[in-house]
Amino acid sequence: PLVVRRPQFENLCSTVITMGTLCHFAWHNQFLSFQILHSQISYIEKQATTVTGCPLLIRCKNFQIIQLIIPQERDCHDVYISLIRLARPVKYEELYCFSFNPKLDKEEREQGWKLVSLNEEYNRMDVPNNYWQISDVNRDYQVCDSYPTEVYVPKSATAHIIVGSSKFRSRRRFPALSYYCKDNNASICRSSQPLSGFSARCLEDEQMLQAIRKANPGSNFMYVVDTRPKLNAMANRAAGKGYENEDNYSNIKFQFIGIENIHVMRSSLQKMLEVCELKSPSMNDFLWGLENSGWLKHIKAIMDAGIFIAKVNYVTVCSVVTMSVISFIGPTSVGYNGNILYYFRYGYLDGDPKERSPVIDQFIECVWQLMEQFPCAFEFNDRFLIHIQHHIYSCQFGNFLCNSQKERRELKIQERTYSLWAHLWKNRADYMNPLYREDHSQTQGTLRPQTAPCNFLYK
Repeated sequence: PLVVRRPQFENLCSTVITMGTLCHFAWHNQFLSFQILHSQISYIEKQATTVTGCPLLIRCKNFQIIQLIIPQERDCHDVYISLIRLARPVKYEELYCFSFNPKLDKEEREQGWKLVSLNEEYNRMDVPNNYWQISDVNRDYQVCDSYPTEVYVPKSATAHIIVGSSKFRSRRRFPALSYYCKDNNASICRSSQPLSGFSARCLEDEQMLQAIRKANPGSNFMYVVDTRPKLNAMANRAAGKGYENEDNYSNIKFQFIGIENIHVMRSSLQKMLEVCELKSPSMNDFLWGLENSGWLKHIKAIMDAGIFIAKVNYVTVCSVVTMSVISFIGPTSVGYNGNILYYFRYGYLDGDPKERSPVIDQFIECVWQLMEQFPCAFEFNDRFLIHIQHHIYSCQFGNFLCNSQKERRELKIQERTYSLWAHLWKNRADYMNPLYREDHSQTQGTLRPQTAPCNFLYK
């Protein structure tokens, strides 16, 4: 027997029970018409043997819960050992995308990857311009190996200033342009935390932030936004890292946001899923469990951070965002029209489970909450989000592999795998939002979502 529970995308905890034969393949297990992709398996548990057989519980990264009841204990053990190995590959080449072949020629493969271009995104924002330019200071990744080779920096920032700033920042992630508003010259830059400790300072880093401020002639000051809780940042300061000292940087305003770290987020998601898996819970038990998980509280914190940053940019204030968790403001994800190129902590390869994070699930949740508040503002529907989330973990396409442009080029991802965006574009009719209107008031200007608790939905 196979029991499948889908706690998120259908009913709260819909269950399907059926009988059949489990077929084992290289990339998935097939049970009748149901597939269990190895890359989507998050956790496998052998449960106590019962009179009906040996239960095998499989939790998937797309939140499906699958229970196999295998008649013989030895067969159950063999399946368990096999799935453990196949769900935890040790190198990228073992993933499905390196074998997936949709029978497209080389030119079609290349065209699929050209549907999304980081440089085209910047060009759409009218960059480079009189204030911002492309710098090749990171050529051959010699300054920061997790940044692209081409980065956008203020025109007044010399190579000396950029390199000096990078040496003062964790993982050498100096402030680089993520978003530019051509209507008012406001900008958002992204960097890591400074290595300031309790008293250290860096002249080049101070000059770098001043160059960013001067790149917005419409404002006399800038915000430095730290997404961490202040206590976390203070603890890092004791370890030699920390945050910018306002006394050392002229014309800046400092703001902590309070987004928790990946370990808190991972625990919150697990608690939320446990609530969804309760069998016939009372309304009080369900609401208490949802509140206790803190999931929607974290979603609210992320959206509040985005609203704050959008607001200060709307009033022509430039800002630098110091990220302690990868959020949806970053050098590799300018917008949401396909530029989610790669993220840390998906857990594709065998490694420390404590380093995994549900950041992409939070991103998709935030977009969905926005869609619910502004149903006419987005051209795509929620099926689009679900399919992206599915393929992030399916490893059928190469878009989400690796942690940097450097790693992706070393693996020759574009030459050896196919792009998800070509697949989605081919089937775009399935993802169109019938409520979208280009001239609707919701599509004009900046969205201003409400983040009071009553405005968040759970589905």
